[in-house]
Amino acid sequence: MVRLAINHRTIYRYRRPVAFGPHRLMIRPRDGHDLRVVESRLVLSPPAEVSWTYDVFGNSIATARFTAAAPVLSVESRLVLDRFLDPEPSRAIEASARTFPFRYSDDDRLDLGALLVPQEPDPDGRLARWASDFVAGRPTDTLALLGDLNAGISAWVFYQSRDDEGTQTPLETLDRGWGSCRDLAVLFMEAARHLGFGARIVSGYNAGPRSGADAERGSTHAWVEIFVPGPGWIAFDPTNRTVGDGALVPVARARSIRQVVPVAGSFTGVPDDFLGLAVDVTVFTE
Repeated sequence: MVRLAINHRTIYRYRRPVAFGPHRLMIRPRDGHDLRVVESRLVLSPPAEVSWTYDVFGNSIATARFTAAAPVLSVESRLVLDRFLDPEPSRAIEASARTFPFRYSDDDRLDLGALLVPQEPDPDGRLARWASDFVAGRPTDTLALLGDLNAGISAWVFYQSRDDEGTQTPLETLDRGWGSCRDLAVLFMEAARHLGFGARIVSGYNAGPRSGADAERGSTHAWVEIFVPGPGWIAFDPTNRTVGDGALVPVARARSIRQVVPVAGSFTGVPDDFLGLAVDVTVFTE
């Protein structure tokens, strides 16, 4: 078990004071056998009334309704978490799923539903063909195939961090040859779905070890979980070529990257009022 203190601050700056619409915040994890929330605090400026709900995936959603106009909007989450690490996925895969291709049980297919269906356009089947090129043979080892796809993405795509909003489509990422963690995650997720796997996007934090001046710096992060009968949901992080969740702190899981945006909302003004945003994450091991 590792105890982590995570501070996540998002700041929006405007040319003049603007009024804010309700903001949807996805920055508090759910408790489970692998993670326990010891302390959770929101610090908002300007002040806001906050209400909590769950979405259809069981994620914790805070809705902030701000009471005053301001030239700066600050959303800060302060978390203390106990993380029970599972650095390696279980190899206890059900016999029927150890080799690819395999078929999920009828119950699993029904429950996975839209998580089996590609969500991004692939009109000419180019992404489907690209994904199938990772299949060494039929049959082939299931975990080996997923590992090859996970590692292979970074051979095709150069990682480039960016704080601006939005996500590239998988075909845009392949054509451009670069992308952020969320672009690489969406590419992996959609490719896995084309191969017949149930997949969901995960947003959270990368709390892995760092060195030098960045020793206490973390980052918001996106990766993918694939459902494999037996071990269940296995984390794949194509940005870092890792399998398993040893350095990852999940906050929200969903069908689409658009459903796990940490901070989303609106303001009343003209487009030129918006000057930009900055995101800062620090991670301390207690």
